[in-house]
Amino acid sequence: MLECFLMKRLRCVFLLFFILAIAGCYRVPDKIEPQVNFSVQDKYLKQLPPAFPSLDATEKSEPWGQEYLIAQRFAEHLDLYRAVTTFKRAEFLLPPGKPERLEEIQYQILLSYYLGKRYEQVVQEFVHSALYTATKTFPAYHDLLIIMYESYLEVGDEEKAYYVFRVIEHHYPDTAKRLKLSTALIDGDLDTLRTIERTDPSKQYIAELLQTYDSKKKSVKKAQTLNALLPGAGYLYVGQKQSALTAFLLNGLFIWASVHFYSKGNYAAGAIFTSFEAGWYFGGIYGAGESAKLYNERLYEQEAYPILNRQGYFPVLMLRFGF
Repeated sequence: MLECFLMKRLRCVFLLFFILAIAGCYRVPDKIEPQVNFSVQDKYLKQLPPAFPSLDATEKSEPWGQEYLIAQRFAEHLDLYRAVTTFKRAEFLLPPGKPERLEEIQYQILLSYYLGKRYEQVVQEFVHSALYTATKTFPAYHDLLIIMYESYLEVGDEEKAYYVFRVIEHHYPDTAKRLKLSTALIDGDLDTLRTIERTDPSKQYIAELLQTYDSKKKSVKKAQTLNALLPGAGYLYVGQKQSALTAFLLNGLFIWASVHFYSKGNYAAGAIFTSFEAGWYFGGIYGAGESAKLYNERLYEQEAYPILNRQGYFPVLMLRFGF
């Protein structure tokens, strides 16, 4: 009698261990990947001063100057496709011997692509432009560095982004500090944010963000474990009641069908329904983890976006000049 009881306990322990091990095999990364975006408004651009001197009367009368002025109007109203096209016409029509105006036009093209979130075009244009060798004497050098830093990050070239950041750190240390915090906020880099919280207590909004996130976030591991123990429980944990009910009913249906066919000696049908159930079961474990991760990402975005906007931490809000 005692041996039978112990065997049953051992089987239960083994089954529980097996379920937890399987859940671990379907582990979802706990690191969040938030999507925090910002679209600049034309009224913001209009309040920024121009970086370059106005065209004189002679320049305005020349074909390139006329195209340039039209392009500026398009850009100010965020008609960026037409702005780029017209700026390029101005570049083609620009006569030789005007290196400053050439850099200016090429910068306006980069800025237009950047505001339109066409980061690959920004990188391509920059490499083939006179701006590639620009120095601090270039009037919009500060903004150019910010544009290239974010563009390199967006295209995944972290090595060049780091190099540009070092240049910013050398010439504009205050901007570099803001960009470091900006990147951590946009990427959801919680470790860096915790370090900033400890080293700079004055940024109370960072402490509040982390406190809110830590108190409300869902555990990916817990969601998967719950769903492994009882299909649907993981979804219920993250607040997805409909998904929880669906997972519970479907798993229950396939388990019942499998047992029914096996008990009737129809092993082929039982094996088919068991394979279906395995798909729903293990897929549910992974799905519960993904749901917890998605929940955390949306929670983080709700807390981080107001800070990035209100404190001006989006890189585009650090620009000093417009068109």
